[in-house]
Amino acid sequence: MKIKQSIEKIPGGLMLVPLFLGAICHTFSPDAGKYFGSFTNGLITGTVPILAVWFFCMGAGIDVRATGTVLRKSGTLVVTKIAVAWVVAVIAAQILPSNGVATGFFAGLSTLALISAMDMTNGGLYASIMQQYGTKEEAGAFVLMSVESGPLVTMLIMGTSGLATFEPRLFVGAVLPFLIGFLLGNLDNELREYFGKASHVMIPFFAFALGNTIDLTVILKTGLLGVTLGVAVIIVTGIPLMLADKYIGGGNGTAGIAASSTAGAAVTNPLIIGEMLPEFKPVAQAATALVAASVIVTAIMVPMLTAWWSGYMNNKEVMEKA
Repeated sequence: MKIKQSIEKIPGGLMLVPLFLGAICHTFSPDAGKYFGSFTNGLITGTVPILAVWFFCMGAGIDVRATGTVLRKSGTLVVTKIAVAWVVAVIAAQILPSNGVATGFFAGLSTLALISAMDMTNGGLYASIMQQYGTKEEAGAFVLMSVESGPLVTMLIMGTSGLATFEPRLFVGAVLPFLIGFLLGNLDNELREYFGKASHVMIPFFAFALGNTIDLTVILKTGLLGVTLGVAVIIVTGIPLMLADKYIGGGNGTAGIAASSTAGAAVTNPLIIGEMLPEFKPVAQAATALVAASVIVTAIMVPMLTAWWSGYMNNKEVMEKA
């Protein structure tokens, strides 16, 4: 059976298929991990440790001579993503009611929901996509994306940074496995080759564990608005990200599309901010559901769009050289 070949025919298949298998497992049997326990539970619930190993191997596979490329690429994507979310926040604050839309198709939509969906990139999704359709250096651009993790950036965008404290140790903890791998890989070429190969192998395992954090019924609960928000995130953030990647990051736009997703961690932001800032508590629950739907929609669409754009650009380059 040509299972791998069949999966690879699907855009972003090595990431997308395991992710959906995990989402189906979580949706219909959310306690499967606890039921089986042991190693099966570790595989189902092991997003963080699997990611840690994966990031280590990814760091080991990057040559120090490409460090400038990694920082330029990641910095460009992060700053652009945050800037777009900031502009959206300013505009939305002028249009939407402070307590969100109460009735009609846009019921539940709020400034909090828009910012939470747009200001954080799914770093794991981005890195796995770029492992397939970009370079190691482009995949390594996820490093600075950890700055977006948690409610800090969302609160800064909403003008409430005085109520949030950023602990540097958490940022260090997020990038330490990558940095250690990067150091070892550049101290020993054989280690770079050895660990670098493993980064591709880890993709299906990480994707399956990530899928086991997603409930597919969220789309039904939020209706068409949740799907619309996910599409809007890709369009509103994706276009500026593509332009920034091309004209500042030195890419061809592929990394920009790959970064136009909503991070899974963003789902927790509305509730956290609602607790910190009581004025946003009334809209937190609806915002959470909408952001969760955006996570699912972008996880589906971004790999496919990235694969299509990468193929288009590759064909264009071939034709120009011919």
